[in-house]
Amino acid sequence: MAALYEGFTLCRLVQTQNASDSEIQGIELDGDSDHAIVTDSTRSVTLYKVSDQKPLGSWTVKQGQLLTCPAVFNFQTKEYVVVSDNKVIRVWKDEDLNLDKAFKATVSADVWRVHSAPGEEPVVLFQRGSVRLLDSLLSAPQQPIEDVLSEEEVIRWSTNIVAEKQHFVLFTTEQKGERCLYVQRLNPNTLQKYRLEREDSGGPPLSFSASLRDKHLNLLYLYPNGCVYQSVVAARGYVGLEGVQTLPRSLRLRLPVGEGELGAASAVALDEAHVAVVGVPHPSARTGKDFLCIWNTNFQTLQAGKELAGRIHGQVWCYLGKLFVPHGKALSVIPYECQKSSLASALGKLRHPGIAVSKSSVAVPSWNTLLHGDQTQGPTKIVETRKSKLSRKSQSAQALTVDQVLQLVKTGPVDEVQREVEALVSRGDAQDLQLSVGQLACHLVARSQAETAFYTPGALAQLVQTQCLCHSVCPDLLLLALEHKDYFLCQLCLQLFPDIPEVVTCACLKTFISVPDGDVEMVSLEPDSVSFMEGLVAAGARGGQQNGFSPPLFEEDSCDANHQPKPPQDKKPTLQLEACPVGLHKAVLLNEVLQTPYSDNFLLPHLKDLDTQQVILFLQYLQFVYFKYSQDVYTHTAGLRSPTMPQIIDWVCLLLDAHFTVLVMTPDAKGLLSNLQSFVKSQVKLFSELGKIESSLQELHKMKLSKDISQYSIEVIELF
Repeated sequence: MAALYEGFTLCRLVQTQNASDSEIQGIELDGDSDHAIVTDSTRSVTLYKVSDQKPLGSWTVKQGQLLTCPAVFNFQTKEYVVVSDNKVIRVWKDEDLNLDKAFKATVSADVWRVHSAPGEEPVVLFQRGSVRLLDSLLSAPQQPIEDVLSEEEVIRWSTNIVAEKQHFVLFTTEQKGERCLYVQRLNPNTLQKYRLEREDSGGPPLSFSASLRDKHLNLLYLYPNGCVYQSVVAARGYVGLEGVQTLPRSLRLRLPVGEGELGAASAVALDEAHVAVVGVPHPSARTGKDFLCIWNTNFQTLQAGKELAGRIHGQVWCYLGKLFVPHGKALSVIPYECQKSSLASALGKLRHPGIAVSKSSVAVPSWNTLLHGDQTQGPTKIVETRKSKLSRKSQSAQALTVDQVLQLVKTGPVDEVQREVEALVSRGDAQDLQLSVGQLACHLVARSQAETAFYTPGALAQLVQTQCLCHSVCPDLLLLALEHKDYFLCQLCLQLFPDIPEVVTCACLKTFISVPDGDVEMVSLEPDSVSFMEGLVAAGARGGQQNGFSPPLFEEDSCDANHQPKPPQDKKPTLQLEACPVGLHKAVLLNEVLQTPYSDNFLLPHLKDLDTQQVILFLQYLQFVYFKYSQDVYTHTAGLRSPTMPQIIDWVCLLLDAHFTVLVMTPDAKGLLSNLQSFVKSQVKLFSELGKIESSLQELHKMKLSKDISQYSIEVIELF
């Protein structure tokens, strides 16, 4: 359920000579949630108090100068930042009256946008794709700025998002009909490029909006044919294959566009189920009317609509339950409300008192109409489907066949081979992939083994990700990845291959445990597995109890009735681990080994090939993970790939079985073995205490529940 409330006018729009120009460059918030910074299309920046519709301050550049990007608020220094004439960065405070007398610096390249976020330093995005932090740029304004984009590639849209203490800058580009998304991650600086799929209509997206949801970056974009697509990019690192990757998308909404295509329109996500759209015809209104609408993407229903007077500029901003929409000669602020979706509310069958409907609202179309559409729409959809099929057939006719790609693998250059293999995989269906993936992988591996200069990590990774490949089909693939130190490919194989031999598993373990932490930290790994380790290490930074027993008590706990506690001065909290004994990414790779299927009888002989220091380090890591799992403060996030407690215990037992004699004779392992013994004692005591209340717990199952239990009650149960 969603509603649009009665709006109000925040300000009048500046009239320009060119009526096609956008009247507002941007709207941003400052430190006060009731303040809005409005940058017009010419020379002025105005700070408004939204609730009173009153200007609190206004700053203007001289005649002949132009503001070329929206002003933003620096949350760290409490200053405002704007760019004039593409290269002049101006910084001022509330008390500054004359913008021309404020601080300004001229940079060496044209600026596209300045982006700011609470708690973060503003970032400057240049027109050629480079990104700089504002402070470092102002300290040396004439520093050289490199070109990230190709010569004819231009930026069309950009934004920034802070996710999990990471600052991201997202921007889209266009070049000769091809549209791409760049994701720039700051600290550490990484850049990933994605190719947006082309729409059958061929037109560029009219608008983009980005949001953070479930620790992922969600990109929403609207096409002239009324299709609203969503793409998802991982926020915790990126699974970066080399080169430009096609960004997967899903159709969230198909808006009615009437005759022709949309012109000035925009869509912005309000929550996981609702989208605000401006500039799209209302399905129940006559043509020539412009509306602001809220659509439910889960049920494809129109939830609220409000007619807007005057020409629509195809712009909408969303901040704190308010939509800012320029139309006609005014900038309107329209409060909205979105509630949890249900089928009844989507169909308008639920009544919600207190939600006012605007006088200019139009009736919501019926569920049956949205499912089946008007009779005139049927043939149109069929024609579109046939067009898309013909388009796919023409593309397939121009592409290389499997046999041609196999021949190319034998002699072609690395870049061409990788491009054609990835293209073949992306367009093939499941049955075709099942037959061709194994052949492609074997040919790629064979040539890589024969020619040291030939290696295609991106193509191999994409073949593995099809899940049509296993170790027995291409037995040298995982060993080749180890040889080339391609740890991302190793991780994929360990995750997706169900039949890895124990000797290869041990080879991976030996390589991972021996590689320096610094070499692995620079590698991009699967985001969920990295997220798990980050959460585990963060949980370890806090104190906590272990299964109800604090670490110092572990030294006192014993299953031996004759055990005498040590004097207080001899107690040592040996189980209070300070840090993970290995680096974060090395730990992620070790976790993949822990989750690999194996047979004890076949694995044990190969574990004996590990040297003592490798065994001690691996046991220390297993002890570390076990310790964190035992902490009550750590809660595992569902969906993140991680080893289980039984897997950890099984590996500890296997390592002790393979190296117990050597460990007992090694002085460096004495403390480690003592800690492991304490772990066993704590578990024995825990199960002993649970056994004492077992009979009482069994009695609870026999008790009859009271039938007079309301939605909230407190019931006291006495155990004798």
